[in-house]
Amino acid sequence: MGARRASGISLQKTRPFRGARGAARDSLAPIVKPHSSTPAKNAGARLRRLEKRLLGQLAQTSEAFKLLEPNDRVMVAVSGGKDSMSLLSLLGQIRARAPFPLELIAVNLDQGHPGFPAEVLPNYFEAQGFDYKIIREDTYSIVKSKIPEGRTYCSLCSRLRRGILYNVAQELGCTKIALGHHREDTIETLLLNLLYSGQIKAMPPRLQSDDGRNVVIRPLLECAEADIAEYAALMQFPIVPCDLCGSQDNLKRQRIKRLIDELAAENPNVRGNLLAALGNVRVTHLLDRALSGDTAPAGRDAWLDASDDGQASELGLGERSAFDAPAGSPDQPLIPLSALRR
Repeated sequence: MGARRASGISLQKTRPFRGARGAARDSLAPIVKPHSSTPAKNAGARLRRLEKRLLGQLAQTSEAFKLLEPNDRVMVAVSGGKDSMSLLSLLGQIRARAPFPLELIAVNLDQGHPGFPAEVLPNYFEAQGFDYKIIREDTYSIVKSKIPEGRTYCSLCSRLRRGILYNVAQELGCTKIALGHHREDTIETLLLNLLYSGQIKAMPPRLQSDDGRNVVIRPLLECAEADIAEYAALMQFPIVPCDLCGSQDNLKRQRIKRLIDELAAENPNVRGNLLAALGNVRVTHLLDRALSGDTAPAGRDAWLDASDDGQASELGLGERSAFDAPAGSPDQPLIPLSALRR
């Protein structure tokens, strides 16, 4: 089907990327490809099933938290990693089928990292018909001058990047900023805050910035990282590595990742349970003094009623899967799959 035009943005259906036009292959960032043993026809069928699941999860999350609304102009922050590339592709399909006007603009921030392949993303955006803007700000030099050698740059780099993107969103007249965080990102953040900051806090699907100027959304927050990684591989996105600066990984986050992996090896429900817990809060069973006037209702107590071996928790009783509709969803979603134009 040919491309349609609405509000000056192409609605051309996205397709697997076949390489930047006019650029030598050795000038591109590493390409994530499907496993060589996967037959092409099976890979195509797998891609269709995976895409349908991810679109369904994205639509459910959007409906539950009002992420995508009529006449939104969404700035998609694209770093070139698998998560943001997948987000842009999926939002492009939502835009083409949504029953209301929706604009997208892809924005990439070139932070001056050595070896950054500056031509890769513009070539991809043009090939796929996305409106885009490339911002060039040398935050790398600032971070290098402020952070001691051997320490991770991620925290300061993230803060500088966030401030720049907030300003760009205002300049472009965008109503939302879409980020590519997924299920694993939010449950790791939950455990990091619990264990290292003494807070019950994760990544919200929708958040207004502290200055009130921007609304940040995370449409992939209920999507599994493994599904996103496979989708990116099957779509053959041009992946830009995130370690160009040579900084060490966030060691605490890596430790949390390993902890979740170990627990999931014993109980496959662990990731789903952690995500479900974020939507199943019992405020009367916490120690927040601001809520101390509330009395816990009669009923189960997580400690008093627990079995000796913790079997109830192990079986995932009361679990809401990451793939289930969010609790409290209205009967008719904002973007039900049935309403998307085929």
